Amino acid sequence: MIIKVCVGSSCHLKGSYDVIESFKEILKKYDVEDVVELQASFCLGHCAQGVTVECNCTAAEKADNVDSDVISLHGVSRDNAEEIFVKQVFPLLKLK
Repeated sequence: MIIKVCVGSSCHLKGSYDVIESFKEILKKYDVEDVVELQASFCLGHCAQGVTVECNCTAAEKADNVDSDVISLHGVSRDNAEEIFVKQVFPLLKLK
């Protein structure tokens, strides 16, 4: 899985650097650094919705009820990054 954190000007002003640092810590905490690649990305096109994070899933990772290979998460911050990861990203990894 690839997780992209928007670092475009709007998201940068809303704390994308802090989100990236949080995700680095989260990936290490949940021991998924070897299966998740964290990337910074220029504008992801959701400027009004806070820091945007996209999860690019492989077919094997994609949840059965999700139609797209790309899941966009909006309004991510340092304060809610772990909760979002645990509820919306970690289950996609389908780890045992």
